[in-house]
Amino acid sequence: MNRGLACSCFGECRPELPMNYTAAAPAVWAPAFAGAGGCMLSSDQCVIHAQHYFVKGLIEIPVLGGEVFSWGVWVTLSRENFSRAASLWGTPGRETEQPYFGWLTTELAVYSPTTLNLKTHVHTRAVGELPFVELESTDHPLAVEQRIGITWDRVREIATALLHPSCDSQQP
Repeated sequence: MNRGLACSCFGECRPELPMNYTAAAPAVWAPAFAGAGGCMLSSDQCVIHAQHYFVKGLIEIPVLGGEVFSWGVWVTLSRENFSRAASLWGTPGRETEQPYFGWLTTELAVYSPTTLNLKTHVHTRAVGELPFVELESTDHPLAVEQRIGITWDRVREIATALLHPSCDSQQP
């Protein structure tokens, strides 16, 4: 099976479909927060006005045929859970922690209705690995895809929507 992407608008071909897309910051982050007191954004943690706390994790979706597609997303945690997760961030064995409850704070435009504020459980993994974000089992399309998986055609559809939203892409 060909897993590439051909774009009729730009005439380029990607030999392999991207298997991960990631958000740089939570949807509520604003550039004006950079450098402001009580605000911090790193590659995997975020604090806004010392009142809102976020960690980055991965929503993993099985692709039928054995591979995994993932979304790098931000989840808001309570102050207590964020403090606990932050205190263990570099500690070996942290993966034994119980999951933390959180709300998804990344808008994934390829889904309707919005993905903002979906209920999640954040599962800490070994040091150096982003947490696994488990969505509550609902009928939201993203939660359904996480449970049952997606096809290569769906991976191609996501790539087309995100990489070339204004053109008709076709399979090479």
